[in-house]
Amino acid sequence: MQAVGKHALANEQADYEQLYYAHRARVLRLCHLLLGDPDEAQEVSQEVFLKLHRALLADGAPINWGPWLKTVAVNACRDRRRSRWWRWGRTSDAYVDNEHASSFLTPEQSALSQETRQRIWRAFNSLPGRQKEVFALRHLEGWSTEEVAGALQLSSGTVKRHLFRAVQHMRAALGGAK
Repeated sequence: MQAVGKHALANEQADYEQLYYAHRARVLRLCHLLLGDPDEAQEVSQEVFLKLHRALLADGAPINWGPWLKTVAVNACRDRRRSRWWRWGRTSDAYVDNEHASSFLTPEQSALSQETRQRIWRAFNSLPGRQKEVFALRHLEGWSTEEVAGALQLSSGTVKRHLFRAVQHMRAALGGAK
């Protein structure tokens, strides 16, 4: 009986590792976008994967882990933003993402690119929390309106309204057409 238990535990560990490596970067990026702080994003993403580990140990019904992880990440980020110490301890509004920087840019292009990223980040960061979540899931993660509605437990109409307002805000902040 113990041999079966050890085998099952080994399979759960392998499943966890596969899921972790398959989704780690996307969960971390989503947390970074929603929180704006790489250290906080790292902590919250670790909490998300701890919940994944617990869910795997609970041996429930098969789950589509990608959307589940993103929903748990959004909720964890929301909880972190709601906490009192989060509002008190916020110091940085700068989003730094060197992961996608091109090595073929001239110094001038690199500076302009950095300035553009900072303007976009400031505009995104000034969105209300719900609009941030909807915008990130719909436009940055590529989810459908119905998927976003299901993940955030909103109606499709509410998602569309938040998305419309977020896009209008981003356009106005970045100097685009209304």
